[in-house]
Amino acid sequence: MFAANIRKSRAFTLVELIVIIVVLAILSGVAIPKYIDYTSSAKASAAKATLGAVRSAIANFYANSALTGTATYPTLVQMQTLGTVMQETLPANPYNNSNAIVAATWNATPPTAGAQGYAYDAALGRFWLNSNTTGVVENLW
Repeated sequence: MFAANIRKSRAFTLVELIVIIVVLAILSGVAIPKYIDYTSSAKASAAKATLGAVRSAIANFYANSALTGTATYPTLVQMQTLGTVMQETLPANPYNNSNAIVAATWNATPPTAGAQGYAYDAALGRFWLNSNTTGVVENLW
């Protein structure tokens, strides 16, 4: 008698599907902010690594020029010429996807960010990111 009332269920019930959807929504609600945080951290790390490499290359150029005569920083043209300061092309600025270098002047105040990838002050040998991302002060690194 009881065997006839037992049916074999091969599908999910509506309640089971709703529970699964709720669990997935909770998991994604936790995971998405973490993912966004990782992407912003990755951009910052990539930008800082590029700045460190270029600033080291500028310091090497300055030291080598001091050994051969007068210590000078590379000009903007030398910065843009492969094999003079940098051996490879400059990676794109992760905040605006540009690897262009523009001439700029570093005053006592922070530089104004622009649309190009990087800014360079040849008189002082200063090199910085040239973008303006909301919530990030990457042009001050």
